[in-house]
Amino acid sequence: MARILALDYGKVRTGIAVTDEMQLIASGLTTVPTKELLEFLKKYLANEDVERIILGEPKQMDGTASESEALIQIFLKKLEKQFPKVRVERQDERFTSKMAMQSMLAGGVKKKKRQDKALVDEISATLILQSYLERI
Repeated sequence: MARILALDYGKVRTGIAVTDEMQLIASGLTTVPTKELLEFLKKYLANEDVERIILGEPKQMDGTASESEALIQIFLKKLEKQFPKVRVERQDERFTSKMAMQSMLAGGVKKKKRQDKALVDEISATLILQSYLERI
């Protein structure tokens, strides 16, 4: 089986998570500057077998799209053009940043490390991917 990759897309940084080859476990991979994201994905997908990409879908509490969705739609078009053979799906990402912070607190991560927004983004991508795995 091929891996599933998840993205917590942000204006500045994007957190990335990936499954194992059996698609059982979601693990944080890295966080990259968003302006370098497509280049990172080109290299990663050239070396790893990725079946699909799960892109976080930010929503308001009432279920409507958040203001960042406009940026994500632009990226989504580029992603689908760059990797036409890789299926892209969306996953609700409400509360993932808050849950990432709570998991760091529960895990005893020191305050200085919890302030690392890149780590929060990577954990958020992992939560998005885990939610997707539980849904399918």
